[in-house]
Amino acid sequence: MADKTYNVLFICTHNSARSILAEGLMNELSKGRFKAFSAGSDPAGQVSPFAFETLKSLGIPTTGFRSKGWEEFAKPDALRMDFILTVCDKAAGEVCPVWPGQPSTAHWGVADPAAFEGADDARLQQFRAVAITLTRRIELLLSLPLHRLDALAIKHEITDIGKK
Repeated sequence: MADKTYNVLFICTHNSARSILAEGLMNELSKGRFKAFSAGSDPAGQVSPFAFETLKSLGIPTTGFRSKGWEEFAKPDALRMDFILTVCDKAAGEVCPVWPGQPSTAHWGVADPAAFEGADDARLQQFRAVAITLTRRIELLLSLPLHRLDALAIKHEITDIGKK
């Protein structure tokens, strides 16, 4: 189905920076082809102000974002995800829930910009660098003819994107 809207969940440990950036970028870049969500295995409870500033600088609205746990998306009655993408190494190594609907999964690890210490302008540069990497990966995913690929080919492609 070429007109299907795909659901994607970006996971990071704290759901305060990388996964939030990925959610905002995917929702903006996909123009409705994907509906992105984000969650964390150990949510921080708040979104980094640098993540908000980065999204704003890209013209992406920042309303509605919140730091939340992945259990919201693992319930039997939860919205079915087509893709689960981890964006930090720690979350990739954790035991994840069994996701309803058997989505395709891959690891798209990027450095944690929230871990960078320094002046605010240098910290913001770290967030922007992560946003650039995530943008490139999301654009690669958006370029795939998903409606023509089988599950194994999709798994291969999205895993490969995480290495770029």
